[in-house]
Amino acid sequence: MNSSVSIIKCADYEPAAVLDAVTRAVSLLGGISDFIRPKSKVLVKPNLLMAVPPDFGITTHPEVVRAAIRLLKSIDCTVMVGDGPSVWKEQVEHIDKVYAVSGIKKVCEEEGAELVNFDKRRMRKNFPLTARLDECDHLVNIPKFKTHGMTVLTGAIKNLFGLVSGTYKLELHKNYFDPVDFSGMLVDILGEARPSLTIIDGIVAMEGDGPGTSGKLRDEKLILAGADCAALDSVLALIMGLKPLDILTTKEAARRGLGVADISAIKMLGEKLEDIRTRPFLLPASSITSRVPRPLINIFKGMLKHYPYVDNAACTRCATCLKTCPTHAIAMVKNRIAFDYKKCISCFCCQEICPASAIKVRKSLLAKFMGL
Repeated sequence: MNSSVSIIKCADYEPAAVLDAVTRAVSLLGGISDFIRPKSKVLVKPNLLMAVPPDFGITTHPEVVRAAIRLLKSIDCTVMVGDGPSVWKEQVEHIDKVYAVSGIKKVCEEEGAELVNFDKRRMRKNFPLTARLDECDHLVNIPKFKTHGMTVLTGAIKNLFGLVSGTYKLELHKNYFDPVDFSGMLVDILGEARPSLTIIDGIVAMEGDGPGTSGKLRDEKLILAGADCAALDSVLALIMGLKPLDILTTKEAARRGLGVADISAIKMLGEKLEDIRTRPFLLPASSITSRVPRPLINIFKGMLKHYPYVDNAACTRCATCLKTCPTHAIAMVKNRIAFDYKKCISCFCCQEICPASAIKVRKSLLAKFMGL
């Protein structure tokens, strides 16, 4: 496996600057033809979590997608662009809005790429992935560098969750609500999808209670690229101030031989890591796996808890959280959002997709006592 990772500085999303940074990142690895066969059909998969403009820093910026499309067109590839965003009650209607508001639709129209829906699926292992994978020769993965309440990091591996078709994401959240199990399921998807190339949008990253509106933006001014998703996520972890194996998806992918997490075995090209690492990222309030040894978590399981709750002053009563809760633990009671904590599995899907940043995190007494 090619476990090289290129790191290129890019000051902002000015189109020419992004194209130059993406081109240099891929060139350092050998060039686009080292990963993608010329004249092949390619699916480009950005992170399009929700219908928000690019300056929210939640979705992959359209200029990074544009740069990838242009690289692929330079070797005469046919390009499809698509994603399955966060689960909505009527996904087909909302995906059109996501594509339009995120700026991806405009870029595809301008660059002659086909914008596709993930409305058809095929079962692979225990879950359905978009049938668009069967229509392409290569998958190019374009994540956004962000924190995540359940997986700590949403990067190269976590971005592949968007390949899951439709509302089945809710079933997977319900069936794999433990972070270890959820991370294992994501690595299952990695094993099925096997991106040929990953380009990470880290020009504006997100820390804190990501990956949605509750996160905090921070300028990282970086584009990263590579073929090994685990190696890429290992480098992102170091930039965050963590160890690669603190990220459960990285740990599991390396254990299965689907990538490299040993930094000494990863060849880093371009910027030096010591020159780009600044202050550690603020981590999600709901994440304890990187701060507490797993055996200790297992001993106190049931006592080290984090719960979602609603800031009623910020809540707009849009009811998006009701539609996305996999266990139907949320209801509208007297015009206010109410949680049934007997049903709640603390997956924080509600916080992830809340457009008003109204879902916050409450800690159990033991978690507070331990400073988590």
